Amino acid sequence: MSGSFDRVRVLIVEDNPHMSKILRVTLQGFGVRIIEECRDAETAIDSIAAFNPDMLVVDYMLGEMNGLELTRHIRNSDSSPNKYLPVLMVTGYTDRSRVIEAINAGVNEFLAKPVRPVDLYQRLIAMIERPRRFVRVPDYFGPDRRRRQDPRFHGPWKRARDEHKVEARDSDEGEDSDAA
Repeated sequence: MSGSFDRVRVLIVEDNPHMSKILRVTLQGFGVRIIEECRDAETAIDSIAAFNPDMLVVDYMLGEMNGLELTRHIRNSDSSPNKYLPVLMVTGYTDRSRVIEAINAGVNEFLAKPVRPVDLYQRLIAMIERPRRFVRVPDYFGPDRRRRQDPRFHGPWKRARDEHKVEARDSDEGEDSDAA
């Protein structure tokens, strides 16, 4: 296991030094050798450009700029050095609305504190071995928020409510052709 992460560069953005140390020691236990730490999002922005991490482990609450704002900056700023940087949010704020907010900000994975090493390992593996493709729509840029891709599906309409649009459009076209 230690050989699989030995070249992975991780930036930890965590304002609590004790939690940061727990994350560092756990990552080192997985074989990660190149780790940098920041205590706030502003410093992290500079570190991302200078350090060029392969992945970011970020806390939700950081100070003036929180982890969501940092993630949005990474995904959407013209000055972002890597819009595709994998982001793992680690936080104690785990109510459904915060998880959805994190997903909508563009995080790749979400992990609740207290962190179990097995869960951290599984998130890292998911980001490396099963990366989700990135999508750009008017209000979002980031990893595809859909976890499961249906291999049986072929076509542009992927949401349940899209079926109604297709049916409505088909019935509108049918009315036009009958009238002609």
